[in-house]
Amino acid sequence: MRGTFLLAVLLIGGGIAGLAVPYFTYTKTETVVDVGPIQIDAEKEKHVNIPQIAAIAALIAGLALLMVGIRSANT
Repeated sequence: MRGTFLLAVLLIGGGIAGLAVPYFTYTKTETVVDVGPIQIDAEKEKHVNIPQIAAIAALIAGLALLMVGIRSANT
C-alpha cells in the first residue's frame, strides 16, 4: 500500500508539473574548435518539450492508482 501511494503521488505531482511547465531548459557546453592545444567551448541552451498528453496520462494514471490503493485498503 505504501509503495502504491508513493508512486501515485509521484505520478500526480509529475503530471501537474508537466502541465504547469510545458518545457525545461538546460545549458550544455560544446567544443566548437579543437586544434592542437587550442580549444574553444561554447555554452548552448537546450530546450526539452514535455508533451501535454504525457502529463495528462501521468495525472490520470496517478489518480487511478490512488483510487485502486484506497479501494483495496478499505476491503
